[in-house]
Amino acid sequence: MRNLSLIAALFTLSAPAMADDWPQWMGPKRDNVWRETGLLEKFPSGGPKVIWRAKVAAGYSGPAVANAKVYVGDFVSPVDPKNETYERGKIDGTERVLCFEEATGKPLWKYEYAARYTVSFPNGPRVTPTVNDGRVYFLGTEGRLSCLDADTGKLIWEKDFQKDYGAKTPLWGFAGHPYLDGNKLICIAGGEGACVIAFDKTNGKELWKSLNAAEPGYSTPTMIEAAGTRQLLVFHAESVNGLDPETGKRLWGVPLKATNGAAIMSPVRDGDYLFAGAFLSVCKGMKLSTDKPGAEVLWTGDKKTGAYPVNGQPFAEDGVVYANCQNGELRCVELATGKRLWETLDPVNGKASQCATVFLVKNGDRFVLFNDAGELIFAKLSKSGYEEIDRAKVIETTAVAMGRDVIYSMPAFANKRMYVRNDKELICVSLAKE
Repeated sequence: MRNLSLIAALFTLSAPAMADDWPQWMGPKRDNVWRETGLLEKFPSGGPKVIWRAKVAAGYSGPAVANAKVYVGDFVSPVDPKNETYERGKIDGTERVLCFEEATGKPLWKYEYAARYTVSFPNGPRVTPTVNDGRVYFLGTEGRLSCLDADTGKLIWEKDFQKDYGAKTPLWGFAGHPYLDGNKLICIAGGEGACVIAFDKTNGKELWKSLNAAEPGYSTPTMIEAAGTRQLLVFHAESVNGLDPETGKRLWGVPLKATNGAAIMSPVRDGDYLFAGAFLSVCKGMKLSTDKPGAEVLWTGDKKTGAYPVNGQPFAEDGVVYANCQNGELRCVELATGKRLWETLDPVNGKASQCATVFLVKNGDRFVLFNDAGELIFAKLSKSGYEEIDRAKVIETTAVAMGRDVIYSMPAFANKRMYVRNDKELICVSLAKE
C-alpha cells in the first residue's frame, strides 16, 4: 500500500498541469484571470515563439479558444484600416465568423453574411465569440446575433436587434459581449424596453427584456451575489443597474451618465465595493448594500480622483482598482475613497495619447498586459506601484486610431499560449516555460 501511495504521488508530481480554454471575452470565468502555470517568466531573445499564423480580414473581435478550436470574427470590405474613419457612412462587405484548428491554425469552417456598416471606425466586428455546449454565439457590428454549431458552423438560430427590436446601431456599433447564465444568453441591445434581452440559448426564444436607455452603450453584463441575491449588473449610457437575472426586473440603479454614450467597461467588484467609469472624468465608487439589493455612492470622480477607462477592462482586488484611462495612464485607485495611489504611462511606452490602450490579465502573482503597440508585458501591480518584469513585440499594428498605429483587440490565453489578431492575421504564440 505504501508503494502504491508513493507511485500515485510521483505520478501527480510529474503529470502536466491541466490546460485551460478561453471560451469567451475575459476568459473562462469572465474575470480576466489566467490560471495556468508552467509559463515563461521572461521572454527569450527575439520574443516568444510564433507557433502558427492564419489569414483573417479586419476586425476588433478577440479570439475565443474552446475544445481544440479557435474562433474569431472579421469583416471583408473595401475599408483600409490604415485610413482612420471617424464619421459614419455606409460600407458594404461580408461579416464572418471563422473557425481554426487550435493546434495548427488550419481553417475548419466559416459562417458569413452580407453586412452594411454604418458606424464610426468600420474596420470590423467588436465582439469576441462565446463558446458553450457545442454552440458559438456571435454578435455583429450592426446587431445580428447568430448561434452556430461549434463543430460545423451551421446556423442554429439568429436574431436581428434592428429589425426585431427597433434598436439603433450605436456610433461605434454593437459591442457588448453576450453573457451566458445557465440557459440564458443575455445581450445589450436597445429599442423600447429592450436595452437588455435574455434569450433561451438553445433556440433563441425571448425570455425577458428590460430597461430603457437613450443609448445602450457598449458594456457587457456581469453577475454578482450581494445581500444574499444574485444580481445582473448592467452599465448603460445613463446608469449602473442591478437586475433580477431570472425576470429582468430592475432591483436598483445609480445614475452615471457616460460621455458620448461610451459606457464600455463592465462594473468591477471587490468585496462590498463596486466601481464603474468612462472617459472624461465620469466614474463612481459605490458600496453594495448587505441587507437588500442596492448600492450607495461613496465618491464621484473628478480630474484629481478616480479612473476613466476606455477600451481596457479594469481589474479590482485588495481594495483597489487598476484601470487603463483615457490617455493611456494606468492608475491604481483606492475603491473606498477614489484616491489615486499611483499612475504610470510605462505600459503604453511612456507617452500620453488619446485612447492609448492596455489590456490587463492576472496570472498568479503578476499581470500579463497587452498594449495597442502589439507588445506583451509581464509586470507586478500592487498598491505601491508598477514593476515591469519584461516585454516583447508579438504582432504588428495594422490599424490607425487617433492618428496613431494601433491594435485594439484583446488576446486569448489558453493551453500555455497566446492567441492574438490584427487586421491581417491571427497568430498563436507559445508562452510555455521551456
